Amino acid sequence: MLTEILPFRFELNTIAIAGASLWSLALYLGFSRVSEWVIEQLNRWFNFAERSLYTSQSEFEKTRKARESQNAFYASLFSILPFLVVGALFNWGLEISLGNSWGISTGILACIGAGIYELGRRDGESSD
Repeated sequence: MLTEILPFRFELNTIAIAGASLWSLALYLGFSRVSEWVIEQLNRWFNFAERSLYTSQSEFEKTRKARESQNAFYASLFSILPFLVVGALFNWGLEISLGNSWGISTGILACIGAGIYELGRRDGESSD
C-alpha cells in the first residue's frame, strides 16, 4: 500500500517492531512510577511553554482548563517515547545475542511479569 505510492522501496522488519513494542510495554508497566513522573514533567513543561504564548492574563485564564487537559493528554502520549526507545534497545540487544525470535518471546514474558507486578503494586497501595 504505502510502498506502492512511494518511488523507492523500503522494508519494515515486523519482528523488530513487535519485539520493541512488547519490550516498551513491559518497561512502561514495570516502571509505572517513572512513567507517571515523565507524564508529570511533560505536563508541567507543556503548560509552561503554552503560558509563554499569551500576552494577557485574562486571555490566558479564559481557556485554561481546556488547554491544561489537552496538555495532559499530549503528555501521556509523549511519555511513551522514552520507553519505545529503551524497548527497541532491549529488543536489539536480544536479537544480536540470541536471535530474532527471542525478542518477541522474552518480550511477552516481560509483559506478563510486569503486568502481574503492577497489579500487585496497585493492590498493595489500595490496601494501605
